Amino acid sequence: MIIESINEEIARNHAFLITTHESPDGDAVGSTLALACYLRWLGKEVTLYYRDPVPDIYRFLPLADTVNSSIPAGHYDICFVLDVGELKRAGKELAGFRGIGKFINIDHHLHCERFGALNLIDSGACATGALVYRLIKAAGDEIDYDIALCIYTAVITDTGSFRYSNANPEAFAIAGEMVAAGVGAWDVAEKLYECQPQERLALLALALSTLEVSGRGDFAALTVTLDMYGKSGATAELTDGFVNYPRSIRGVEVAVFFREVEPGLFKVGFRSKGKVDVSALAAAFAGGGHHNAAGCTIAGSLQEVRARVFKHLENAFC
Repeated sequence: MIIESINEEIARNHAFLITTHESPDGDAVGSTLALACYLRWLGKEVTLYYRDPVPDIYRFLPLADTVNSSIPAGHYDICFVLDVGELKRAGKELAGFRGIGKFINIDHHLHCERFGALNLIDSGACATGALVYRLIKAAGDEIDYDIALCIYTAVITDTGSFRYSNANPEAFAIAGEMVAAGVGAWDVAEKLYECQPQERLALLALALSTLEVSGRGDFAALTVTLDMYGKSGATAELTDGFVNYPRSIRGVEVAVFFREVEPGLFKVGFRSKGKVDVSALAAAFAGGGHHNAAGCTIAGSLQEVRARVFKHLENAFC
């Protein structure tokens, strides 16, 4: 099995690089840090690299302060790439780095590029953190508090605090085991949901003023433009979760979040309540993701980008 093969690679190698996708979310951060904690527990040499910074709300996790913003020079026997969907989402620096012996891909995206020498992919897993959990359990090793905290965070964030359809029996079982290992459910919830900086609420107020609901009420959208950061004092990482506000509207099946990353370029996030496969919508714009959560990047003015996306959405509901 793939898991056994990966554990064999871990056993026979020493130097590991671990990375994930741009704009890392809770599963990306939680799963990579859980794996890093585990490999260090095994006595391995571990280097963490993210293209983008660790969002503030996840900096309470162990090893979060050790993540590098560029890849340190050297040779790495194995590069673990987690939760990316496709390798390019890990950034151009990784694609051009020549000091890697082998890639191992761990993911739960529905449409996932198989770029690794070994690919542990299960779209039925609630989170990539759950796959790291399976890896450790298959090796017969214990999950200590630090690993448990990271895995719990990965699961709770990617299931929307167990509200999303991927909150399957395994998700609850893993969460229960992590709590039994010492993780405090309230402690994590407080750090994730009850410690918002004032700047985030100021930015949210500006974003909510852009709310647009389709004529039939089946999709809705929010937008954050570059000038809003200056007005609010916030940064892009504080937009995490904004897309859930339009999705919460009664009757809305798909929410869209337009985030300007540079003049003439927008990241577009999609969230579905289940009736519409938004990974197919994202794929139409060279993006990807899951049935209920996906994204892409589109060039153009805000008006052009919105018009293109809304046209595809209207067709999806026909």
